[in-house]
Amino acid sequence: MTPLPYAQLIDIKRWADRGLYEAVARNFSALSPEDQFILLRVLDHIHTVDRIFQHHLRGLPHGFAAARSETMPALAALAEGAAAVDDWYGAYVGGLAAAAFDEPVDFVFTSGKPARMTRGQILLHVCLHGTYHRGNAGALLQLRGLVPSPDAITDFLEAAA
Repeated sequence: MTPLPYAQLIDIKRWADRGLYEAVARNFSALSPEDQFILLRVLDHIHTVDRIFQHHLRGLPHGFAAARSETMPALAALAEGAAAVDDWYGAYVGGLAAAAFDEPVDFVFTSGKPARMTRGQILLHVCLHGTYHRGNAGALLQLRGLVPSPDAITDFLEAAA
């Protein structure tokens, strides 16, 4: 497998994550406290999973007992942290040799169950997981009559053209 599809998926993730944070920041005050909490929980979950798998790729312990933070971070802190982790994934993919995408990584899920995934599978998981939950956040915004950010690969390609 060549690095190109992974690099492009990470670029799309970075673009979509930043767009979602911008849309949430633009509309946050228009939401009820309950909706604000739900959006923060979704954003925190995406970010925490990204960080957990970042640590797996680096071979380092992550220190999370669950796929969410123990205390809810503020929106600005989440946005800053997500941008930094997305940038890390971009640099990571850019520096990975083609053969390394098929290299297995052993780790332990937060449930305590041992696991093994290739580096490529981890990258795909991070991208697909984020897409799913950005959809949750976008649906909540739409239910409240607010405009979410574009999130599709076709939107990314159109914006890049």
